[in-house]
Amino acid sequence: MPKTIELENPTAFAGRAATGRPRLASGWWIVPGVALCAVFWIWLASWAFAAVIREDRGGGLAERLAQIETLRQSGERIEIAGWCASSCTLYLALPNTCVRASARLGFHGPQSQFYGIGLPPAEFDHWSRIMAAHYPAPLAGWFMREGRHEILDVIRLSGHEVIRMGAKEC
Repeated sequence: MPKTIELENPTAFAGRAATGRPRLASGWWIVPGVALCAVFWIWLASWAFAAVIREDRGGGLAERLAQIETLRQSGERIEIAGWCASSCTLYLALPNTCVRASARLGFHGPQSQFYGIGLPPAEFDHWSRIMAAHYPAPLAGWFMREGRHEILDVIRLSGHEVIRMGAKEC
């Protein structure tokens, strides 16, 4: 017959294995599991609720730069999925911007407010550099060599080409 040991305070040993070391209560995995699940859903929501660009022909540079700064602070995700031209391409500066391979982007150099009238060389160079600073390095190099010299139309690149030049793919 096995020997029985009576404990004066049986609850003093709750949570300890026979070795006397603490043991995890049953269901201990629930708390880290819930935390991991919450982190996953927050991450998923940050990608699921994105501003999707399907048709953006651009606009004024000053207004777009202000908008980009606001988006940078908010951390909102931007997905370029369709046509994105002119100042729209500056969204590429944001860390949460991605480009679909099927997207189409249109690039051109800085221009005056009067169609077809170029900027003086110093201004043209200044604004070209500001624009290029919003692109991944390989795309910025292409822009400074080629893209900025088009001012009457846009140079169209596929999302695939822009991704190849350093943009993040969706």
